[in-house]
Amino acid sequence: MSESKEHVIPFRTYALIFGTLLGLTFITYRVALIDLGRLNVVVAVVIACTKAVLVVLFFMHAAYAPRRTRLVILAGIFWMLLLLGLTLTDYTTRPPAPDNLSPGSAPAAAYVR
Repeated sequence: MSESKEHVIPFRTYALIFGTLLGLTFITYRVALIDLGRLNVVVAVVIACTKAVLVVLFFMHAAYAPRRTRLVILAGIFWMLLLLGLTLTDYTTRPPAPDNLSPGSAPAAAYVR
């Protein structure tokens, strides 16, 4: 039988990553209280992606995974970015909704094709 090579991560690394995740969560909360306009979403997404990368790399052991596992992770990220990109392309190419629409009212003539 072949022996499995498992990488043992010290407890200190887990504690540091956990502390970093808690810190980033607190920063997300504090930034949400500040009005940055459209940048609020950007900052929140950057922090969320950073936390996701830390979780995948250390808690899911992707940093020490074989090449094939890394390839599967990258393929999943590529697929997610492709779907998000196509969704945003659809969303950004739609005409803006008229301001005078209220629930139950007929759409403006310029909006109807």
